[in-house]
Amino acid sequence: MLSLSSSSALYGAYVFAFAAAAIACLAMLPRTRHIEHEDTRRGLFWLLVTSGGWAAAHVGYLTMPTAGLRYTFYVIGLVVGIASVGPWLYFCAAYTGRSVHRDPAVRRAFLFVFLVIVAVKVTNPVHNWYFVAESAVTPFAYLEINHRPFHWIAMGLAYSLAFVGFFMLFELFVRVNSDTRPLFVLIGLTGIPVVLDVAGAVSPAVLDITYSSIGVAAFAVGVFSLYFDRFQFVRVAGETDDPIVVVDGGGKVRDYNRRAEELFPSLGDSLDEPLAEVVPRLADALDEQGSVLEIDGGETTRYYNVSSNPFTTGGAQTGKSIVLSDVTHREQYRQELETKNEKLEQFASIVSHDLRNPLQVAKGRTELAIEGGDTEHLEPVVRAHERMEQLIGEMLTLAREGVSIDETERVDLAALARRSWGMIAGGQASLSVDDDVDVTVSADPERLQQLFENLFRNAIEHGGDDVVVSVGPLADADGFYVEDDGAGIPEADREGIFEAGYTTSEDGTGFGLAIVSEIVEAHEWEIRATEADSGGARFEIRTASEYARE
Repeated sequence: MLSLSSSSALYGAYVFAFAAAAIACLAMLPRTRHIEHEDTRRGLFWLLVTSGGWAAAHVGYLTMPTAGLRYTFYVIGLVVGIASVGPWLYFCAAYTGRSVHRDPAVRRAFLFVFLVIVAVKVTNPVHNWYFVAESAVTPFAYLEINHRPFHWIAMGLAYSLAFVGFFMLFELFVRVNSDTRPLFVLIGLTGIPVVLDVAGAVSPAVLDITYSSIGVAAFAVGVFSLYFDRFQFVRVAGETDDPIVVVDGGGKVRDYNRRAEELFPSLGDSLDEPLAEVVPRLADALDEQGSVLEIDGGETTRYYNVSSNPFTTGGAQTGKSIVLSDVTHREQYRQELETKNEKLEQFASIVSHDLRNPLQVAKGRTELAIEGGDTEHLEPVVRAHERMEQLIGEMLTLAREGVSIDETERVDLAALARRSWGMIAGGQASLSVDDDVDVTVSADPERLQQLFENLFRNAIEHGGDDVVVSVGPLADADGFYVEDDGAGIPEADREGIFEAGYTTSEDGTGFGLAIVSEIVEAHEWEIRATEADSGGARFEIRTASEYARE
């Protein structure tokens, strides 16, 4: 048997433990108004209220002077305790970005189960299904509680629902690739009272009362203490699949999610390191309003809009979260519009210059023919009209060839080259196709034929009527070449020949090679002009992985 002093000390320890839990929970209530997320704030507020009320009811159960009052406070604690499961699940669902806490059907089901359990607890004096109470004097004077099966059923249900909440939190921490150790520390604090609950049922050395209010209070206070640090970051990161990096007020990396680490591998093991040193491009992008960060992913290039949101604690900014929103489609569309606008400007320039000249010739000659009745003036008019027709046709072709290609098919390169040669007036010029290797490419047959025809015309126009044009596969890459034995292209001119309007011939339109370039770009290929072994012009088209040899 314990001595009087030992009994008093043990009694004081019990009262102090529950009172401290109640005070800690209630003292945190004013600070919840700083939580920005409304549902998370509401859930944590009521979790603190019910946890504090539960612990306070246990203080009354231990300190009231009569058995009747102790009994009443114990029942109050049971009711408030089971009520805390609701705010707990509400907090976990809201914090992890779920909407189940707002589902009317779920709310009604929870309310029904809650009212059934409360009814059994409140009517316990009639049936004693939940517990039996009797006065005890050891280890100190108190109301001894002997729990019945319905208590363990209710406790099992409560802890099962609590585990559902723990799973929500754990799943979120894992999903955003955050450190789960703080979460497990808090879960461990919550689990200690469970051990005491079980010990109280099997050992006379521990009072057979419910200790869970202390554990719930520890978790509630712990979550709130960490909310503006680890827990706030996890909630924000869990709301989106976008890459997120958290930095403190000094610009040092505090945390990041899995998507951010995939985007910037250098973030690994970079906690407490300056962002400007770990990912300097990202730090620089923060200083530019509305900046778009271009990131080469190997096979594709993606674009991200960089924005930041401040973290505040008690109204003071303590850091910020950096969010990268994928705007690849928007940026690609913007670049396409810029390219189209550039083409429109080119067309406007061509229309105002190249078409104006033959139009003025036709106008002047027509006026002379009308005034003098001389039909010889009409021949230049016909030529001017033919020139304008050619310019207009090739401008329309250039505009059409810039459109992206949706469907392709396997095309025999040699057969298509020969068919294309037959569509032009070659005169004494000849075509040589390398038949040593059968080559197929994945392409739009009509556009590829247009490519060959324009390259063949270019060779005849600059190489002469007796030029020899050769077609074959590249030896060192996937793709093919078209070359001739003409005069070739000066090295200084090779970059500019694919621009619309560029020509060295008086009769040329400057659109032929521009059309070739558009067709190549629409297929997502590459083209370059170089020199053939014969000294003539050579065009190499690289078709990347969509190229096959048999």
